Amino acid sequence: MDYEITLLTTMAISVIFALSLNLITGFCGQISLGHAAFQGVGAYAAAMLGKAGWPFLATLPVAMLLACVLGLIVGLASLRVRDDFLAITTMGVVFLFVGFVRQQDWLGGEMGVSSIPDHGMGKFGFMAFGIVLAALVAGLSIYIRRTWMGRVFGGIAEDEDTMRVLGIDVPRYKLAAFAIGTALAGLSGALLAYHLQFIGAENFGFIESITVLSMVVFGGIGSVAWVVIAAAVLSALPAWFQVIGDYKLLVYGGLLFLMMRFSPGGIAGLVRRMFAASKLREGKA
Repeated sequence: MDYEITLLTTMAISVIFALSLNLITGFCGQISLGHAAFQGVGAYAAAMLGKAGWPFLATLPVAMLLACVLGLIVGLASLRVRDDFLAITTMGVVFLFVGFVRQQDWLGGEMGVSSIPDHGMGKFGFMAFGIVLAALVAGLSIYIRRTWMGRVFGGIAEDEDTMRVLGIDVPRYKLAAFAIGTALAGLSGALLAYHLQFIGAENFGFIESITVLSMVVFGGIGSVAWVVIAAAVLSALPAWFQVIGDYKLLVYGGLLFLMMRFSPGGIAGLVRRMFAASKLREGKA
């Protein structure tokens, strides 16, 4: 039973992490290759505050706030770049974060942070808490997409220049996407720190950024339901098939390549095309 609880907790955390990137990349079209850095900020903040005696629940908003602040800083620095340049800029963030953490003895340096206090909920309670939070984040994503802000995000993703011509304050909405997405990444990091009770810089490197990007692309960039499914399945794959754990980056990189080459819309796009083809055949019959 402990195995299933641990697996479901990991899946819930991965869903929150993937949805946080989906808000930035999927909804607003801002490519981020350094998203793991924001999760790392949340994880280290929660871990250090927990070791200082803070209650688990009190560490969550602080972790989200600090990740959000870093997200706003990166967002401000990225306002004048887009596409490939934005990808390179955000990729630099994760290398800076990993390098910084490894040089800081008060953050555990190369050894990481161990003996993170227990959350006090029990394994089942923590799993249920994570699933509820994942459901709330999914609900928030659906709500945002249906609001004016979500429609503006979609317009920026489609054609940023046209939105400027229409008088939309594009930088403000880009920053809003970064702020919300990175805060949620910080939340997933805090949960991960208490789940593992040990964190190190290697938990938040470039590989983790590519992993979460693979989840979003595999599910379908911008889709909420399919990103949830993709994140849950891909996060469980290494546990279901032990061999994948050794070739995780290879598998995720391969999926990323195949999806971008043959189905840029991910599983969501593939299902939509199959559904449209089925309707077309029925119409001809």
